[in-house]
Amino acid sequence: MTPLRTLWLACASLLLLSNAAEAALDTQGQQEVDGLLRFVESSGCNFIRNGSEHSPKDARAHLQKKLDYLNDKGLVDSAEDFIARAATESSFSGTPYQVSCGGQKHGAADWLKAELQRLRQNQR
Repeated sequence: MTPLRTLWLACASLLLLSNAAEAALDTQGQQEVDGLLRFVESSGCNFIRNGSEHSPKDARAHLQKKLDYLNDKGLVDSAEDFIARAATESSFSGTPYQVSCGGQKHGAADWLKAELQRLRQNQR
């Protein structure tokens, strides 16, 4: 490998690492995501992933695992990012997540966006 190519690769790697390090939840974002995760777990609603229903506790654990992965990659810097990247659809199949509450099904993303709005209104 030529010295110029080595230098270019090193610079590109540093740029990628610095961009990843910049994206991170601030205190408010972390509180909002924590509130959403608590909401999922305490909702009494089953989470539907790839056609299978999962308990609220399992849903929270799954979303936490996805959040941890995305945080490690520097891909979440707001509650909206969390919803869009972790709680909207299966990263495996692309199938949208749903929740089943009281016999009604809702899209998980819309359900969580409504809760985020409620959380923000209660903070005022």
